[in-house]
Parts: sequence; structure tokens; C-alpha cells
Amino acid sequence: MQEEKEKTRILFVEDDANLSMILQDYLEMVGYHVDLAKDGEVGFKLFHKNEYDLILLDVMMPKKDGFTLAKEIRARKHNVPIIFLTARNLKEDRIQGFQYGCDDYITKPFSTEELNLRIKAILRRCAAAKMLDTKIDEEFEIGKFTFDSNNLLLKSEEEEKKLTKKESELLKLLCMNKNTLLPREEALEKIWG
Repeated sequence: MQEEKEKTRILFVEDDANLSMILQDYLEMVGYHVDLAKDGEVGFKLFHKNEYDLILLDVMMPKKDGFTLAKEIRARKHNVPIIFLTARNLKEDRIQGFQYGCDDYITKPFSTEELNLRIKAILRRCAAAKMLDTKIDEEFEIGKFTFDSNNLLLKSEEEEKKLTKKESELLKLLCMNKNTLLPREEALEKIWG
């Protein structure tokens, strides 16, 4: 049986129980896995316990506010994307949010569809940055073959085949998603835009 590709994991820290449950249901309906935390302290504990692809933070919360939590998260894991979802809509609040390291700042009320599109855009940029961060001269072992992504070569002991750029990009994408089911649409988007 093939493994299914893991869902994007989101930590959502929000003290409003109604909003958090509604938004969790929506985000899970559109394909994300969402862990809820009712305040900044619980959120910080979950952050330490799990790996997240993205964090949604309210600003005004009991025990530890969102700005403080973002600052602490940035001090420990610089690259996890953070989006503030908050009622604080003054220019100074937005500036402070970005100074504490958020990737986006959305004021309440907001559209769930727009939030989903913003999440997708941030995750797409993160994925592109990860692709650029990988070694350019990576080699992958595929059965009896060695794939040299830098030189667009597929080699075995007997022969060597030069690949086209698109063939090489597709093979590299498949190698980087080893043991996962890569949706066709995702592959098409990443290779052909």
C-alpha cells in the first residue's frame, strides 16, 4: 500500500472557542491538519512538541500574547511561517507584528477563502525556498540507477542517459517525495507552473 502524502500541519493559537472551532473545521475541510491551542502558553508547548508547516496566531490572548509567542518561536525556529489573525488593526499593531517576524497580518473579520489562499501562497513560497536551499549537485539512488540532477544524467554501470530539463525536474521532484503519493496536480504545478 502506498503512503499518502502528509497533510500540511497548522498550529492555530486562538482564545475565542467559537472562532477556533469554526476555522479548524474549515481548514480541515480544505485539507490541512490543525492543532488548536487556547492560549499562548499551550501554543508554545504544542510548538515544542510537534513540527508545524505554518502557525496562525491571535494577538490578544491570556497568559501569553501572540506577539510574545511569535518572538519566542522566531528565537527557536526562524523559518516556520506565522500569520497573525487579530482584531488589532492599527498601523502600529501591523508594524509590530511584522517586526516580531510574521509573514502575514490579517485583521478580523476576514474571509476564510482569502485566508486559505494566503496560506497556500506562503506555503508555495516556502516550498520554492526549500527547493533553492537544496544542494544543486544532488545525486539520488533509484534502484540500479544514479540520478545526477545537476548534470541532467541518469546513470547505471552499463550506460548513461542525458535527460531533458523537464524530465530531470520531474525525476528530482519524484525523488524528493520518495515513499509518498504525489498528486498529479501538484507535480504539474511545480514543473510547468
